[in-house]
Amino acid sequence: MSLAHTAAEYMLSDALLPDRRGSRLKGLRLELPLDKMVKFVTVGFPLLLMSLAFAQEFSSGSPISCFSPSNFSVRQAAYVDSSCWDSLAHHNQDEAGQYKVKSLWPHKALPYSLLALAVAMYLPVLLWQYAAVPALSSDLLFIISELDKSYNRSIRLVQHMLKIRQKSSDPHVFWDELEKARKERYFEFPLLERYLACKQRSHSLVATYLLRNSLLLLFTSATYLYLGHFHLDVFFQEEFSCSIKTGLLHDETHVPDLITCRLTSLSVFQIVSLSSATVYTILVPVIIYNLTRLCRWDKRLLSIYEMLPAFDLLSRKMLGCPINDLNVILLFLRANISELISFSWLSVLCVLKDTTTQKHNIDTVVDFMTLLAGLEPSKPKHLTQQVCDEHP
Repeated sequence: MSLAHTAAEYMLSDALLPDRRGSRLKGLRLELPLDKMVKFVTVGFPLLLMSLAFAQEFSSGSPISCFSPSNFSVRQAAYVDSSCWDSLAHHNQDEAGQYKVKSLWPHKALPYSLLALAVAMYLPVLLWQYAAVPALSSDLLFIISELDKSYNRSIRLVQHMLKIRQKSSDPHVFWDELEKARKERYFEFPLLERYLACKQRSHSLVATYLLRNSLLLLFTSATYLYLGHFHLDVFFQEEFSCSIKTGLLHDETHVPDLITCRLTSLSVFQIVSLSSATVYTILVPVIIYNLTRLCRWDKRLLSIYEMLPAFDLLSRKMLGCPINDLNVILLFLRANISELISFSWLSVLCVLKDTTTQKHNIDTVVDFMTLLAGLEPSKPKHLTQQVCDEHP
């Protein structure tokens, strides 16, 4: 019999989680994978396009090419290119003979508008970083630590029960004490459950998360308006008529009023505009999906941890409206599942619990581990019958 007890002790000792306070929990993911992907695309993609625009300008020289009169000197031709690029205005003559000026400034402002877009898209990231990450980090550190500690407490409780059972000469006394402990709810550790229930009534994290994604949608809509109103208006215009009777050529009588210039960077402008509209259109459903995740509970994680003696949020139906901080924390617990060592152990126990023949006697990890250690989770039938015979 001592060999069986020794084997049970070894089994319970192996089930205890190691204490790694120093090296653990340093790599917490404080951004969800989809949020991180959205951040890299919304911020990195405009910067990439801005680099493309600057590279094209540096490699190709002047972004416009003006067809100066043949009698112009090299200095005058260079001045025409510079003047037309500075003004970047198309002079179009209407039916009444009046000139209408149409500005082509989006071509000149392209790199800087991309930089402004990247900065705007980074603002929601900064909001999350400074408004939510400190509190979220503290919550995750505490909850992950308490979940693993609660699992370890359950295993140590079974170890203690096994030692008491070995030392008890009268099995009736042990089982009476065990049933009393169950009725008095001594096996529960309510700190974690009450903390999570408190988070269910808090809304600071979820408000910040909603604001972050709402700002992304707002800036994406502003990008559409900018591209549709300004870029679309000059999207196909490769040539424009430029007035050169200014500055150095103002008093020259032989100089024509208008000359034709061609935008050599139009293809880059078109690629940047189309790719920006396409990428942000693809990202909109992703951002909306991030928001819809707050409308439902991730009950799989909670159901696994209901194997702990004190964790019964689901069975008590304490989960109401999912738009609260608890739901956000559950999403980040799912993202940091590798830090929850107890999750894999409890997942295995849940699978084994479903295959055992004594399902009605197993509610918690304490019940299951007592069964594995050689103790039944409830008073044996022969002891119950003896009590009934002694007290008819």
